[in-house]
Amino acid sequence: MIRILVAEHVPLLRRGLVASLDAEADLTVVAEVGDAEEVVPAVVTYEPDTAVIDLDLPGVGGLSAAARLREKAPGCQVLMLSARPTPSQVRRALDMQALGFMSLGVGPEQLAEGLRLVAAGRRAVDSELAIAALQSAANPLTRRELDVLRIAAGGARSAEIADQLFLSVGTVRNHLSRIMCKTGARNRVDAVRIAHDSGWL
Repeated sequence: MIRILVAEHVPLLRRGLVASLDAEADLTVVAEVGDAEEVVPAVVTYEPDTAVIDLDLPGVGGLSAAARLREKAPGCQVLMLSARPTPSQVRRALDMQALGFMSLGVGPEQLAEGLRLVAAGRRAVDSELAIAALQSAANPLTRRELDVLRIAAGGARSAEIADQLFLSVGTVRNHLSRIMCKTGARNRVDAVRIAHDSGWL
């Protein structure tokens, strides 16, 4: 019997996932959570073999929850779900050692089979998503540039970004200039849009 944790923040979707998986003879849901912060404690308590994690979980987000899980409970394999999967999301999830990545639009049978593969230590990624992920450009931004862009995305000015990151205003402007150059953006708003659409933020 494959033991599963379901992490989905929309109650109706979560109940549907649980009912669908529990209907399979060899699968059983041992825990369900609705927030990213609850994932690791639930896995530690219920010791599932696999975790189905929604990318859009509130809190730190599904990818961060998966990364924490890999650190705290490496024996629990992860299959990520996304309502609107993008190649960069797939790339990031696989970089974090998630074995599976599927759209929320897949059928119950496909999800169940994906979980069987993941529980066995094998990859379960939709073939079209996998090809698109391999063809997509890698994130060209450094960690510091991403920090600057995340704060800029909230409407902060250069001086405010500098204060938050303990940098000089000139350094922040240099980072923003490099970000726009690397992304091909016209301005910082455009850079935020491009980075968000690419799944880098």
